[in-house]
Amino acid sequence: MPPVRLFAAALVAIAILTFGTFPNSISSDVPLASTAHAESKLDALVDPKIRAWLDRLHKGEMPEGIAKTNGRIEATQIDVSAKYAGRLASVSVNEGDEVTAGQEVARISSPETEAQLRSAQAQELTAKQTLAEAEALIAQRKSDLEYANNDVERGKPLVEKGYMTKQVFDQRLTKAEVAEAALHAAEAQREAAQSQIANAQAEVERIEAILVDLTLVSPRSGRVQYLIHRAGEVVDAGTRILTILDLNDVYMTIYLPAAQAGKLAIGDEARMILDPFPQYVVPATVSFVATEAQFTPKSVETAEEREKLIFRVKLQVDPKVLGKYHTEVKTGVRGMGFVRTDTAVSWPEDLAVKLP
Repeated sequence: MPPVRLFAAALVAIAILTFGTFPNSISSDVPLASTAHAESKLDALVDPKIRAWLDRLHKGEMPEGIAKTNGRIEATQIDVSAKYAGRLASVSVNEGDEVTAGQEVARISSPETEAQLRSAQAQELTAKQTLAEAEALIAQRKSDLEYANNDVERGKPLVEKGYMTKQVFDQRLTKAEVAEAALHAAEAQREAAQSQIANAQAEVERIEAILVDLTLVSPRSGRVQYLIHRAGEVVDAGTRILTILDLNDVYMTIYLPAAQAGKLAIGDEARMILDPFPQYVVPATVSFVATEAQFTPKSVETAEEREKLIFRVKLQVDPKVLGKYHTEVKTGVRGMGFVRTDTAVSWPEDLAVKLP
């Protein structure tokens, strides 16, 4: 088959699988034989009952009070970044790996920081030795002061009786005052040593905190989506090392016109049908409705093309469903989202929750 026909047939097959009908943009010059061949291939892959059901959902009108639109699955992304510069010593995960909160995912080597820690620890040890010396000096100064005070007390009666001259007694008083001043100086040295110890300990704790931050851990449980840097690379502070998907926060983003979005409330029930699993209906809830309108994105088709301003809506997947099928979750998957603009309307049988 010529390349042009193959390419056209591929476009038709993709359009049928995605929209359940032929897009208007395909030229009428495409041979009908190629189109019929592509359609028969798809019919062989998809159960006829499921195909008919999808055709009704795609092309049929929904009951009053229920709105439908296309959307795609997304999940909250968390970037794991380097807080400090250094060389990546190891990266212990690969793209697609499941990680748990607190799990080590990478380690940054920084010999300079380790040397700073040893220096701070040495300063702490020196300050403690200085404190010990100050304590010993204080004990000596207390002894000297006690001896000098005793000399003064013994000299008082001698001076009164004339057995000691006033000059000698004054010398004893001066000696006691000098001893007291020396004691105060020793106590000041002790306080200075204690302050040095506190500063050194604070520096040690600061550097230890840096070393702790050099070990990168996953902030949440999830799946590694992108691995940006590998072991051996030098990274700067703030460099993103990898991105993790939080599989407990999965949602479909859809866009609705104001007439429909304005009738939604946070917590309303919703439904999703994903293209890879058209036989299942996934339960969800409305978790967010944008407060400001925006122009229709080029990549999104709304039910009414004449609507120019639409509102972004998030349909949060039921956490219980995520807990059971989290290994099957893949972001970027396309599908259809359904919401009730009137809560009094019951879900039709085709949109009843269906899970494996």
